[in-house]
Amino acid sequence: MPGPKATTDSGIDATIEGADSTKELSRELASMNSEKAEPRVLVVEGSGVARPYMRGIMVHALMAKGVSFDDAYSAAQTVAAQIEGRGTVERAELSKIIKEILGDAPENEPPIPLPTAIRVVGNRGSTHFSKGTLSQSLLAASLVPDDAFEVARQIETGLILQGRDEVSQAELRELAFDALLDRFGERVAERYLVWREFEEPDKPVIILLGGTAGVGKTSLALAVAQRLGVSRMLSTDSIRHIMRIMLSAELVPAIHVSSFDAYRELPALGHEDDPVIDGFLSQATTVSVGVRAMIDRAIEENTSLVLDGVALVPGLIDLTEYADRAHVFFLMVGLLDEKAFESQFEARAQRQRARNAARYVERLEEILKIQQYLLEQADRNNVPIVDNVTVDGSALLVIRHVVDSLRIDCGIDFAKRL
Repeated sequence: MPGPKATTDSGIDATIEGADSTKELSRELASMNSEKAEPRVLVVEGSGVARPYMRGIMVHALMAKGVSFDDAYSAAQTVAAQIEGRGTVERAELSKIIKEILGDAPENEPPIPLPTAIRVVGNRGSTHFSKGTLSQSLLAASLVPDDAFEVARQIETGLILQGRDEVSQAELRELAFDALLDRFGERVAERYLVWREFEEPDKPVIILLGGTAGVGKTSLALAVAQRLGVSRMLSTDSIRHIMRIMLSAELVPAIHVSSFDAYRELPALGHEDDPVIDGFLSQATTVSVGVRAMIDRAIEENTSLVLDGVALVPGLIDLTEYADRAHVFFLMVGLLDEKAFESQFEARAQRQRARNAARYVERLEEILKIQQYLLEQADRNNVPIVDNVTVDGSALLVIRHVVDSLRIDCGIDFAKRL
């Protein structure tokens, strides 16, 4: 009688890779599957095909039947211990062992079969469905990542239970809208649709985040760009650095010093009573030339942009000239707790000793003066102010402001979008 037919590891890997839910199991499962136990116990199917017993796959199969992760993990470990050292084990015997460990409780849950590769079909072809990609798009509704992933998992489970192997982009969008509406309400659900409308916009979205040194502008900009799926992000520091390479200190001294040190190197222009603000404005005025160039380039390429930096001063750049060509949103980032400022600079000094980050602590008085000026200008120019207590909280506020403003400005009719 012929022995069991053993499949190759590559064949097993291909099967695993074909199931999105398997690929997204926790790191712990991935670690379990990567272990090289020798010799491996082969599980013999009724067809005669034998596959190595893998705890990660067992956990996944049990979870698909409604077993909790903790119980599934414990059962998989117990099974591994019981069959250790055996050459082969029949599938029927393996099922009996599982039943002895777990009892009949899992049978009361609706089974979730291993999914085929669900494909999302759109105008430009099709792609594999991914919870990660879907949850990423849901972040634009101003959700925290955990909530976004849970909604994506709910949608995936529904598709699997229906035995679907294909879903259109339009239907997937409707499923997401309905799930958000049911769980979080109308405003959140509509916010999701608004941003989806701007995946291929007729004009780009430009988000400007101003603020003095050390308020967390760049961290906030990264969070906002990541959650909105905006691939282009710049800072005015980068713009100033490029200008500094091209233009000597003798020719344009303003760009060769920090914003809070500019007054020490530049002649006073007399725009403000305080020399610190006077020097800061000298630098910001020069850098704003590069800022306008970056905004113009993004508009020409119809590419959304998140731009942060201290050189973004309310009133310094006339944003109304972009009104017909882009959706521009300017917010001022602040850190209103002076003790938090000091703590942040001290931590930066420890992390970035090579960059002489300790100078921020030494120049805290000047930095706070610049913040006060920027906040006053923001208030005069009706620019919203974000107190950056936490990056996650601030990112949610920025996204809500941007997406809710787009909804009002564009007058989107949601009834026609679904």
